[in-house]
Amino acid sequence: MTSLKLVPVPPVAQLEGVSQHYGKTAALNNITLDIPARSMVGLIGPDGVGKSSLLSLISGARVIEQGNVIVLGGDMRDAKHRRDVCPRIAWMPQGLGKNLYHTLSVYENVDFFARLFGHDKAEREARITE
Repeated sequence: MTSLKLVPVPPVAQLEGVSQHYGKTAALNNITLDIPARSMVGLIGPDGVGKSSLLSLISGARVIEQGNVIVLGGDMRDAKHRRDVCPRIAWMPQGLGKNLYHTLSVYENVDFFARLFGHDKAEREARITE
């Protein structure tokens, strides 16, 4: 009988001692969290508890104020690492209806935002049809 060896997979995101403030208001206060690979994770909570702030730090959309944010094995403070991993990260901030253009189709909205992230035409079309 052979035994299966499970190879440990590092978390896709690791946060350690992360804090984020807006003026005097703390959106995140000393958060330490591992987001496991190969898992679906949801963030649930009322408005103003820091869900979007957390995701914006993980995605590289916001400057890290305090603590460490490691995503896909690299420090999100490192500009080169952010450039390398940001095309692999996708999320839609809260207010979905406010972030899309109602006069555009779904295809056109995705194409528009993909252009903003620097994807060429072939890559945009491949991702959209996917």
